[in-house]
Amino acid sequence: MKMKRTLFLSLISLFSWESADSFLVLTPSLQIINNSISRPVTSLGAIAALAKKAKQNELRQYVEAGVPDSVMKIYQEMQNRYKNIDLLATDLPNKLQQELTRRRGTLTIIAEYNRKTRFTDSGIIKDLYDPEIVSPIFREYLASAIAVTADERMGACDYSTLEAFVKEQKRAHMEVPGPIMVINNDLILDELQIARTVDVGADAVVLSAAVLEKDELEKLLKCAAAVEVEAIVAVTSAEQAQQAIDMGARMISVQGISDNEERAALLQSLKMPEGRIVTTICNLGAAKGKGDLQEIEDAWFLRDKGYNSIIVGETLYKSGSLEIEHPGVIIRSMKSKSSLKFASPKASNGRGEGAREYLGDILM
Repeated sequence: MKMKRTLFLSLISLFSWESADSFLVLTPSLQIINNSISRPVTSLGAIAALAKKAKQNELRQYVEAGVPDSVMKIYQEMQNRYKNIDLLATDLPNKLQQELTRRRGTLTIIAEYNRKTRFTDSGIIKDLYDPEIVSPIFREYLASAIAVTADERMGACDYSTLEAFVKEQKRAHMEVPGPIMVINNDLILDELQIARTVDVGADAVVLSAAVLEKDELEKLLKCAAAVEVEAIVAVTSAEQAQQAIDMGARMISVQGISDNEERAALLQSLKMPEGRIVTTICNLGAAKGKGDLQEIEDAWFLRDKGYNSIIVGETLYKSGSLEIEHPGVIIRSMKSKSSLKFASPKASNGRGEGAREYLGDILM
């Protein structure tokens, strides 16, 4: 049951005070939007500022339509807890971080679900790749997690898409392999989105250091921890990455950098805290040309340079004619221990070419 729409229509008065004596008692959800839309965006790049404004407008519309009671309950619990969260209090990794972090030389895969693509006339991936179809493929081919771009503008997806992946994975709880974790890759600006993430049953969120101010990022990291949602901080520079790590972020995702040497240099420049595991992820970004398998070689290169995990998106949906362009086989090929020196993606079948494990490791 939703709160009465009339309660949220008063939101308009947040932006048009008639006098200095005007006063509005804010409900928690109104405070969320008030905080979001009042934050300055002048320090951000033009694209980030536009994205932030668009998301703020979307949040305003969501609140005006009425926030479900289940979401408000989670939000209120979050508000009661987050101020007591110490991001540096524990060194133990949580479940998603454990899933993404393996021994050096082993790469884990986060399969990104974003329905926008350059490889179809419509700009949208085919129905062949609906959540009910690709979710089990990601699981069966041993992706470690699924990141759903739950944003209509950036991913042509929404929270119902996110929930569809969560439900499909939960249905596999008696299967082998079992469910994998689901990440909300929405443009997160405030606590309301984290509460919605919990409400649909997702396990983690992505927070963008390029869009959030430092204090906003720290608060949202605490809010996520308060409701046991893990957070990946997306960064576009070494400065952002180091700031996030020093703040207490457990997982960072490098994005917006296409050159592999620059990606490697960023990783090598970071000062990791002693005794605390920080999982390093690289977002491969936009796919190369249709039929091009360069992304698999990129994955092998990044693995060899020390990255723990990669996010792969558009590459999975090229729909090439080759058998190895099936989403699951691309995941398997990226996870293989093939060598850039001795193997080619076109020859890879994902069975572990060039594997570094000793027999004892395999048997463990």
